[in-house]
Amino acid sequence: MADAKITSFNLSCPVPRVADDRIVLAHGGGGRLMHQLIERIFMPAFANDALEQRHDGAVVSVNGSRLAFTTDSFVVRPLIFPGGNIGDLAVNGTVNDLAMCGARPLYLSAGFILEEGLEMETLRTVVTSMQQAAAKANVKLVTGDTKVVDKGKGDGIFVNTSGIGVIEANVKGTIGPASVQPGDVVIVSGDLGRHGIAILSVREGLEFESPILSDCANVWPAVDALLNAGIEIHCLRDLTRGGLATTLNEIASDGNICIKLEETLIPVEETVQSACEILGLDPLYVANEGRFAVFIPAAQVDRTLDVLRKIEVSQGAVRVGRVEEIPGRTVVLQSRIGGNRVVDMLSGEQLPRIC
Repeated sequence: MADAKITSFNLSCPVPRVADDRIVLAHGGGGRLMHQLIERIFMPAFANDALEQRHDGAVVSVNGSRLAFTTDSFVVRPLIFPGGNIGDLAVNGTVNDLAMCGARPLYLSAGFILEEGLEMETLRTVVTSMQQAAAKANVKLVTGDTKVVDKGKGDGIFVNTSGIGVIEANVKGTIGPASVQPGDVVIVSGDLGRHGIAILSVREGLEFESPILSDCANVWPAVDALLNAGIEIHCLRDLTRGGLATTLNEIASDGNICIKLEETLIPVEETVQSACEILGLDPLYVANEGRFAVFIPAAQVDRTLDVLRKIEVSQGAVRVGRVEEIPGRTVVLQSRIGGNRVVDMLSGEQLPRIC
């Protein structure tokens, strides 16, 4: 029909635009938005050589000794979850960040922000767990601070911890993303995704046939064993917010390398895999609190696995992938059926408030 009117239309992307003029939950999720926040706001303001290491902690020299220094804040909801609570999570998380620098953890600080109305018994439970976790890790909590905020302003308890550790003489070279090179092999210390799913199960009132417990643990014994065995460690990273996928994307981007994973090798418990399928989650992006990835030369794979499997926290260690030169800044997953797909950095927030 020649005189028919054609109605104009506009094509638009169905993915909502994330506001860039205010903070959203995903800015704290360990993924793409958090990295943009760091690169655009914090790095320009505080740029220095130690910060440029872009590692789990800063390594600094003091009177000929190398020290590692890290800090972290914990806002987990609920405060108590299957396999742990915010107290041992705070201690283990800070100890693990020091361990990822190859440093023996020594001292911690703790800052508590308490909400008016918090039950004293809950606080005692959290503090007792922190004391037990610190004793097990052989670290001392030597200073701290306490603040109380109005009811409804603090969600029970927020905890900030900082830690100091020493890098001993048996640590040769620099352990960090800059040391990763093509030909390296990637090993993870155990099964993935349990912490995030344990948190979600309580938060949403979900019940599974087999209970899922958080993997929250101190991983220093495994790292210490690798160092004492003389393993040539190029990089260590704990797999917390954003999970394995986001952690490897950070390393691939920093080193302009390609990390190739094999799906059939990645360890995920059947109950966790089933829960992720039901909830529409990818276990590669689900947070862990007692798991780490280690990059080592291919010639040392068997020896590294032998060392790790003798330590309780890393008994489930397996090789999951390798490092190649191209395509740079990329993580690629070889699927069970043989195809390849790019594993990108987490764009949104799968599970907020999990650490």
